Amino acid sequence: MIRRFRDRAEAGRELASRLRPYAGRDDVLVLALPRGGVPVAFEVARELGAPLDVFLVRKLGVPGHEELAMGAIASGGVRVLNRDVVRALGIGERALEAVTAREQRELARREQAYRGDRPQPDVKDRIVILVDDGLATGSTMRAAIMALRQQDPARIIVAVPTAAPEVCEQMRDVADEMVCATTPSPFFGVGQWYDDFSETTDDEVRQLLEEARRPTR
Repeated sequence: MIRRFRDRAEAGRELASRLRPYAGRDDVLVLALPRGGVPVAFEVARELGAPLDVFLVRKLGVPGHEELAMGAIASGGVRVLNRDVVRALGIGERALEAVTAREQRELARREQAYRGDRPQPDVKDRIVILVDDGLATGSTMRAAIMALRQQDPARIIVAVPTAAPEVCEQMRDVADEMVCATTPSPFFGVGQWYDDFSETTDDEVRQLLEEARRPTR
């Protein structure tokens, strides 16, 4: 029987134990998908002695059918489009730009809220560990990987405490390495595998990022 995690911090420590080969390296960067991925990634970064930052992704929903993704935008001014969906639904450039502009405003708001005036981390030629609190469908993480690839990291490792088994397997096709601490089946949702799955607030995200930047003694 698969044990549930007490909270995201415990899940992060468990995940970090599976990432020990990357501890103490100066070419490793831990990027969290806010908000729930930040408390997990904080523990991973602390255990590995690696810097921590956030990587924001916003889905571009089809107008009128927002749950259907026609692409995504991400930190660093990156846009990834699903050309098949755009062509199949006849989505014009004006509609595409309108959705992109709206989501870009929200992404910019969150960037400002979490990072302030600090610059984007440089991922070129670095080993990036992308962390979230779990994967149900994997769509957001997939978009993050596609966006991150355009910034030329040396390697992308996706690390999550829990994921649906089939999603974990699918992610191996797009990431250089996939680390899933647990892959329960049946998998009805990420929150099912946490005793405490309360929402992570913007304030908590800012606090953890600030703490991660403090030099360790």
